[in-house]
Amino acid sequence: MKKQLLASATLLLATTTFQAVADDMAQYQEESRKIVKEFASQLGGEMQKEMKANGPVGAIKVCRDVAPTIASEVSRKNGWNVSRKSLKVRNAALGMPDAWEQKVLSDFEKRMEKENPANMEFAEVVTEPQGKFYRYMKAIPVQDVCLKCHGGDDTVAPNVKEALKAEYPHDKATGYTLGQIRGGFSIKRPL
Repeated sequence: MKKQLLASATLLLATTTFQAVADDMAQYQEESRKIVKEFASQLGGEMQKEMKANGPVGAIKVCRDVAPTIASEVSRKNGWNVSRKSLKVRNAALGMPDAWEQKVLSDFEKRMEKENPANMEFAEVVTEPQGKFYRYMKAIPVQDVCLKCHGGDDTVAPNVKEALKAEYPHDKATGYTLGQIRGGFSIKRPL
């Protein structure tokens, strides 16, 4: 009888713990989606404004200066590390993708065959030397406007190429086509 009671208590505790972790993950994922939406909305608004005013050459400074500022503000506001990462880096000074981000971005590339990149996301809890973290990434699909600076030779104007070469002499973030994955919004939350 004691063994059955102990087994039932252990099962109940395990079930309760599992449910609490699942609830936390769902909450973290929902919060992450809101943060990414906020970041993307602010960045998109700034990009549209600059594209209208000064075209693609002017918009380069939005990605170079405004995007990191928005990411920093959103990170401070939430206490999480919020950034954009890509396998084809334009500005290495803003950070290369870590091993986890590389793995997720590579997986997104594979998933493109069967999924719409606009809906791709991935989240998990990971243990790293610094502790436990909730990690989340949302794919950034290439849109028409992206091709003006990230497209191939046929879609990037000569003056844009010159401006990019001056700003980013080691640029790897070109050659994309519509619908590919440019990178991802990445969130790292300490637990």
